[in-house]
Amino acid sequence: MLYLTQVLNKPVIDATGETIGHIKDLAIATGEIFPRVTSVVFESQEKKPLALPWDYVAKISNEEINLTADKSKLNFSYIKPNELLLKRDLLDSQIVDTQGCKVVRVSDLKLTEESEKQLRLIGADVGLRGILRRLGLEKAVTLILKLFRYSFPERIIAWNYINLLKENLSDLKLSVTHKKLHELHPADIADILTQLDSSQRSKIFQYLDNTRAADAISEAEPELQAVLFESLGNQRASDILEIMPPDDAADIIADLPYEKAETLLNLMGVKEAADIRRLLGYRESSAGGIMTTDFTAFKENLTVEETISTLRSIAPDAETIYYIYVVDKENHLKGVVSLRDLVIASPQTRIHDIMLPDIISVGVDEDQEMVANTITKYDLLAVPVIDEQNVLLGIVTVDDVLEVVEEESSEDISIATGRFSLEPSPATSPFVSIIKRSSWLTIWLLAGALTGSILRIYSDLLKSMIAIAFFIPLVIRLSDDISSQSIALVLQTIKSGESDKKNLLRKIAIDVGAGIIISLLAGFTVVLLAYFWNLPLGLSLAIASSLTITIILASAIGALLPVVLNQFNLNLSFSTGPIVTTFMGAFGLLVYLGIAALFKT
Repeated sequence: MLYLTQVLNKPVIDATGETIGHIKDLAIATGEIFPRVTSVVFESQEKKPLALPWDYVAKISNEEINLTADKSKLNFSYIKPNELLLKRDLLDSQIVDTQGCKVVRVSDLKLTEESEKQLRLIGADVGLRGILRRLGLEKAVTLILKLFRYSFPERIIAWNYINLLKENLSDLKLSVTHKKLHELHPADIADILTQLDSSQRSKIFQYLDNTRAADAISEAEPELQAVLFESLGNQRASDILEIMPPDDAADIIADLPYEKAETLLNLMGVKEAADIRRLLGYRESSAGGIMTTDFTAFKENLTVEETISTLRSIAPDAETIYYIYVVDKENHLKGVVSLRDLVIASPQTRIHDIMLPDIISVGVDEDQEMVANTITKYDLLAVPVIDEQNVLLGIVTVDDVLEVVEEESSEDISIATGRFSLEPSPATSPFVSIIKRSSWLTIWLLAGALTGSILRIYSDLLKSMIAIAFFIPLVIRLSDDISSQSIALVLQTIKSGESDKKNLLRKIAIDVGAGIIISLLAGFTVVLLAYFWNLPLGLSLAIASSLTITIILASAIGALLPVVLNQFNLNLSFSTGPIVTTFMGAFGLLVYLGIAALFKT
């Protein structure tokens, strides 16, 4: 086995033993699964670049390359259009690892001697070992690691799992690798696209047909979807939108600039454009905003045989056929038939006679989180969406619900940590990211300033009773944690739909009771510590009582505040998350120092 970086700059020696130059690169022929080396590019003693056909090579090693003829009998050649230079075109380049579904950088290239006169490229080294080899440190590091009984594995990606990305390679016919990329799962292609810049994404799209491109875009994050469509030509973008499910297409159109969106809609078919425009009219986070109009519904007077015959023709394009919805002439939802019941029923039976009339559905304006709860609660694959007149408008499928759950979870985590977006999207500029983060940092800065102001007010007290300062971190942390736990408990109860008055009061009572018990334990612990630290008994009791009162107040406020805000239909996560818990620390400190000041007086 040889590595490209091991042979670069090694001497080229002709048949007479004369050194005629030094290796600068190796050329390979494209279009093969494991390409063979076709030429040696070397720099002559006169500093001239020359290319020599591989037929002249007698032997190659880590030390030198030997030729079969002397210098005077060599016929030099040129690099052909279907050839790549390993150093110039591949080394340090970004490539797509189609097996690992990620973008990596080539540290070295691994070659194998198929015979004495044949060398083939078998893969790219994309690991740390390749970098150390280029620095001349591979052997030393490997030896050191062996002393600790640790093996240092290579990270070699076989050539047949590689797709090239460099701009100047776009005209090459790399059929094997591009076919491999095309065969990837759409979700894997979407993962690869997120790791590329705009020019590289465009190159990937050159090798995907519209159907494959539509599937890949559907799997991508919303921010990336808009960026991808911005970079596509209008005609191809509209063709891809027509193939995509209407709900996915509507989400993308909503994120595009108005002029671009209108252009694409005007280029689309009338029916497809009308479906998308209809979906755009609903609130984004509602059932209408996440539903698809691509569903299976039949009139109630059809027979089972007629229904199955129609299903055979529309099944390839339907979002789901596991539920067959039954409607009347005015498209009012009457019931649902499962695929199983349809198959086992008599062919001449009317579907009205085998349908389930008591169907679970959601209103078009219902919040997406409640829709997700409905599908989860009743273990459904899809739920129909109706308007006030019970007209069937669309369906929300379980995959849409998974996206909603992930979105809501990410939003809650983002708010709790003070970030509106956990991961930077391709469309987000650094300036916007700074603004988003600094808004929450400003709130915490104000809370910190408030805490500092409280300490400044009681500076004389702290100087005269330094022992009070020992428990300040404990007071702030307990106030923050107790209030945040109370908030989380009540929010969970409200959002789960179990927030009837009796149940909510029971949860609040339990939480406040737990807070009281915790506060008493904390106070007792403080008294013990004060005893072992030889503090005055009166001081220790003051500290313990103030800490107890602080914890009880934090627990009560954390439990009651979400309930109050919910009565005014305020956003609970935003209003009660980091703001309340942050300022509860300052409030606890104020109570603590206030009681300590009363003790001194």
